[in-house]
Amino acid sequence: MSDFFAHETAIIDEGCEIGAGTKIWHFSHIMPNCILGEKCNIGQNVVVSPKVILGKNVKVQNNVSIYEGVTCDDDVFLGPSMVFTNVINPRSAVNRKNEYLKTHVGVGASIGANATIVCGHNIGKYAFIGAGAVVTKEVLDYALVVGNPAKQMGWMSEFGQRLHFNDEGIAVCEESGEEYKIENNKVSKN
Repeated sequence: MSDFFAHETAIIDEGCEIGAGTKIWHFSHIMPNCILGEKCNIGQNVVVSPKVILGKNVKVQNNVSIYEGVTCDDDVFLGPSMVFTNVINPRSAVNRKNEYLKTHVGVGASIGANATIVCGHNIGKYAFIGAGAVVTKEVLDYALVVGNPAKQMGWMSEFGQRLHFNDEGIAVCEESGEEYKIENNKVSKN
């Protein structure tokens, strides 16, 4: 008896590690040798490719493709139909499986619906990628990025609220009351 739930239409290949309390929904495919942490939610029609690693409590919405080379820390949110890539210059007639680039998504980051993360560009902790954004470079911790190509438009708290820094470089999250500091274009929680 397993300690995770998989819908009867889900396909789970051999060699996967799936944490307790994880749910895998309709028509999703979990490929060999990937790791899904505890209490993850894998939506409908999701592909998790070989060797992908998802931390605890990762929420993967419907129609998401997570390709080999991707790792996500705990509490990451992957919005509906967003996608990762793993090769910069794909060609059908050219095998580039040995050229997969890695992408790491930091703890608590959120990636919006229909966003594309071009491989080899890491997403910082608690970063917020807007819906439809195309990420073509590194994203800093707590950064808010939107557009195509994605550009930084501000900073977000761990609760997903926009941060507004005063002249002393201090911002307070409207929802949690937690304080943040910005120094040298880097945000940290006080």
